[in-house]
Amino acid sequence: MFGGTILLVDDEKEIVDLLEIYLKNEGFTLLKASNGVEALELLKTNHVDLIILDVMMPHMDGIEACMKIREEKHMPIIMLSAKSQEMDKITGLSIGADDYVAKPFSPLEIMARVKSQLRRYRQLNASTIKNENEIVIDDLVINMATHKVSIDQVDARLTPREFAILQVLARNRGIVLSMEKIYETVWNEPFWESNNTVMVHIRKIREKIEKEPSSPQYIKTVWGIGYTIE
Repeated sequence: MFGGTILLVDDEKEIVDLLEIYLKNEGFTLLKASNGVEALELLKTNHVDLIILDVMMPHMDGIEACMKIREEKHMPIIMLSAKSQEMDKITGLSIGADDYVAKPFSPLEIMARVKSQLRRYRQLNASTIKNENEIVIDDLVINMATHKVSIDQVDARLTPREFAILQVLARNRGIVLSMEKIYETVWNEPFWESNNTVMVHIRKIREKIEKEPSSPQYIKTVWGIGYTIE
């Protein structure tokens, strides 16, 4: 038995009923929602270890739901979709999904992917988060309580704004965040298209935490999309 709580979000009863059997047989606790709105409500009051999220649903589809979930939550998300085009997969993964499965699928494949994502997520958390106030990524240590950053045990003196940007990226590790998303989160005001403020701050952060700022180890640029800490 693997264990954990899975939130299954799909409006197709046949798929929900089928996956419910397999998930419960593996020892998972199951929460069910038929659209993104219901899923967000369940997340307010329940601990969830992983989400299986369909793309095409009424009221709020999986793409919008995934983006809203990623504003606060970091558990693995596996997206389901009848669409199998490459751009559909790229869209799903770029907004924060961890995996993408095209319908029709084998329930055994879903189980394998669920276990793989949970195993990776749990190992990552165990090795990178020492306590609720500290994130450790290789030699980079970010302390949210003291607002201190060190690299290879040497303090890096970041401004409050630089620290806020680094914290947003670290809390969303593995997710590509656009300059617009970073700006509106950190500055709490609307982003305008010609604004290069985030780019300038990212450059300054790299100069303070990267051994080779021109070839960064931590903050990666995803051209045409934004920035991520892998």
